[in-house]
Amino acid sequence: MTEQQRLSDIQWKKWGPYVSNREWGLVREDYSANGDAWNYTNHDIAEAKAYRWGEEGICGICDDWQKLVFSIGFWNKKDKMIKERFFGLSNGQGNHGEDVKEYFYYLDSTPTHSYMKMLYKYPQNAFPYEDLLNINAGRSKNEDEYELIDTGIFERNEYFDIFIEYAKEGANDILIQLTVTNKSENEAPLIILPTLWFRNTWSWGYDDYKPLLSSKEFSKIKIEHKDLEVRNIYSKQSRKTLFCDNETNNERIYRSANKSKYCKDGINDFIINQNLSAINLENKGTKASFYIEDDFKAGETKTFEFRLSDKELSEPFQDFEAIFNSRKKESDDFYNDIQKGIRSDDEKLIQRQAFAGLLWNKMYYHYNVEKWLKGDPAEMPPPKSRGRIRNYDWKHLNNEHIISMPDKWEYPWYATWDLAFHAISFSLIDPDFAKYQLKLFLFEWYMHPNGQLPAYEWDFGDVNPPVHAWAVFKVFKIDEYLKDKPDLEFLESAFQKLLMNFTWWVNKKDNNGNNIFEGGFLGLDNIGVFDRNSTLPNGEQLEQADGTSWMAMFALNMMRIALELALYNRVYEEMAMKFFEHFLSIAHSLDNMGDENFGLWDEEDEFFYDAISSSDGNHMYLKLRTIVGLIPMFAVEVIDDEVIEKLPNFKKRMHWVLENKPELAALVSHWEVKGQDSKHLLSLLRGHRLKRLLSRMLDPNEFLSDYGVRALSKVYEKNPYTINLNGVDYSVKYTPAESDSGLFGGNSNWRGPIWFPINFLIIESLQSFFFYYSPDFMVEYPTGSGNYSNLEEIADALSKRLAKIFLKDENENRPVNSQYPRFQTDPDFKDYILFYEYFHGDTGRGVGASHQTGWTGLISKILQPKFPKKEIAESQTEMPEETK
Repeated sequence: MTEQQRLSDIQWKKWGPYVSNREWGLVREDYSANGDAWNYTNHDIAEAKAYRWGEEGICGICDDWQKLVFSIGFWNKKDKMIKERFFGLSNGQGNHGEDVKEYFYYLDSTPTHSYMKMLYKYPQNAFPYEDLLNINAGRSKNEDEYELIDTGIFERNEYFDIFIEYAKEGANDILIQLTVTNKSENEAPLIILPTLWFRNTWSWGYDDYKPLLSSKEFSKIKIEHKDLEVRNIYSKQSRKTLFCDNETNNERIYRSANKSKYCKDGINDFIINQNLSAINLENKGTKASFYIEDDFKAGETKTFEFRLSDKELSEPFQDFEAIFNSRKKESDDFYNDIQKGIRSDDEKLIQRQAFAGLLWNKMYYHYNVEKWLKGDPAEMPPPKSRGRIRNYDWKHLNNEHIISMPDKWEYPWYATWDLAFHAISFSLIDPDFAKYQLKLFLFEWYMHPNGQLPAYEWDFGDVNPPVHAWAVFKVFKIDEYLKDKPDLEFLESAFQKLLMNFTWWVNKKDNNGNNIFEGGFLGLDNIGVFDRNSTLPNGEQLEQADGTSWMAMFALNMMRIALELALYNRVYEEMAMKFFEHFLSIAHSLDNMGDENFGLWDEEDEFFYDAISSSDGNHMYLKLRTIVGLIPMFAVEVIDDEVIEKLPNFKKRMHWVLENKPELAALVSHWEVKGQDSKHLLSLLRGHRLKRLLSRMLDPNEFLSDYGVRALSKVYEKNPYTINLNGVDYSVKYTPAESDSGLFGGNSNWRGPIWFPINFLIIESLQSFFFYYSPDFMVEYPTGSGNYSNLEEIADALSKRLAKIFLKDENENRPVNSQYPRFQTDPDFKDYILFYEYFHGDTGRGVGASHQTGWTGLISKILQPKFPKKEIAESQTEMPEETK
């Protein structure tokens, strides 16, 4: 069976890498009175606390309901604890916020997880927990983060390379292989603890069914669970098994009596402290480990084999190598087909690791807000303060699905606008999963009854850019291209729910009813002069160029979906017209706010700015040049004339509006003027404004970096933007990497770096404008060079700048690794890629979350050769006879 065939069988996704890299420090595990999530559970407590909502582990896998988890622990005989989870700093501990302090790399995975591979680099000396905590605590926001490599722990190569691979023989038969290499010149010991445990579902007062793990031999653990098909896990090398229970050690954490004799940290306590009473000598419990102790000579490599299976096998490892080789070949075949047309081996390596990061960052996510607020029947009632704690107005939210995470350590909770970008990359390898993810957030147990989409678990009610409709249509067209068949059911069902979301935006975020939208920070954290979620002291209103532009884009996306559906069902012509008119109203308002016709386009600077409007009708620009001013480019749609001709009612009404509302028609770029191949353009930007924005964006002294488009103009590096508002001085400086601001905890920074999602939308917009304009529409690129390019050439050039972040240069160096020379030259590091949250605006080095392959995984789409034009061409399907 090939991987493509397996994709049609959902059972092959029953097991996957759905285990979080961090469950501590999360809102859903926080039962404090004051909502102090980071401190209620921390890294050290995690060792002894049974979680309520999920599980964590190193390279872990589980079933899709996370009944049973497999992960691997390690001990080098020097650490203060078994390495069962990745260490990192909480938001308050890091000088730039939360940050994982380990080195691990996702190297491969098929969409069904029939084959997976990752690498973990485990030091042989005591892990420098206190060193990392103390030195980072003493550093300011203007200093670099103190990383694991800075501690010197890798200087003499005293570490193990541990490759973890999974290969499925069947949907419930999973082979596991560890390949461990001693990278040092000295012999080193290692204890390996392949660990299996049940998520604790029996302690909360709803279901007292307690499954069981047991063993009568050292090489096999029996699994008893009423809902699982797997029955055994086998080990080829184990000579001992250890058992305890996945129960909280109350004595250790709370100084109160334990409910269980054997607690979650029992195996750790036995190994580290030789506490024999911490483990169950009857070899049964709800958590169990194989115990493998070995010594590795200098440079020695050893392999260890395990098998989690639904079968009773007398010789579980007889066909082990053959199955692994088969799955590896099938993975290679799958990606060879995907990567046709990619010429460079380095590009293939980067794209495949990007896909691997996306797939490994899928996670079982469980959160029932009402139960979380009320507390569980078997637990102490929560304090009354929790009744109005965060997310109290999202009591309907009940999530329990496999969801694509931004980063399973730093962001092990979904972010809705991140996920829209994830879906684009997923659509190249598993379009059904991409569609499923987008539909998920439109279900009634995600979407608020008022139509709002949940933002992220720290504040579901926060507001992110409304890119869901854009992603829905983009994924729909990619899926149609790959399968040669449109999934109209997906498109129509998504459209119906997106109508509710659009209505919520109109009702809730247009405070003055003037089609100017105030979305707050809109996912752009530190981009503003001040916290854009804050209320201004004298009742002033922040009028946002980006909020309004996102809504114009949303209206165009909805119009485009309605036009597509109208080709099959004419009922949708009316909806297409509704969004056409709504777009016109937003476009008009962007230039005409109030009686004074004040707009967010500044004629003097020829740039879009946010503005402050006071109750007396006065307006003031916040003349800070950021990507906020570039976002109006994203509201662009090109419609083929042939589509219009197939929809006579839409055409008739459209012409009436344009003829009878000239004040609206005048602001729409070239609707009546057909571009190349009889195309029509809807955009917030006429040709002149587009060229003026591009002159700023393509200026190396402003937005254009060697590695993409910066979030803030570089002119503010030497001359920070300053303004006094209500007696308070504000200043914004270009900072190309880590944040120097305390806004939003100071762990996010839009004041200079390069962000993939915004760059991707810029490229998409340029391609749309080119699709309408002829190649004769030329822009100076770069600004000041005297050289001119058309918009497609500029889009391609920006794509190359983004790819340049990861690709080897003429000196075999990768800019993403530029902070540390060793990562550039050491063959054991240089070809393992980390897909960071954002990138240094001048050097391209990686910054922020180190495994945010979610939206940075867009590099996979950027590296993919362009589909033939039918990917973006409008549908040519004839209207069904019964709807004519």
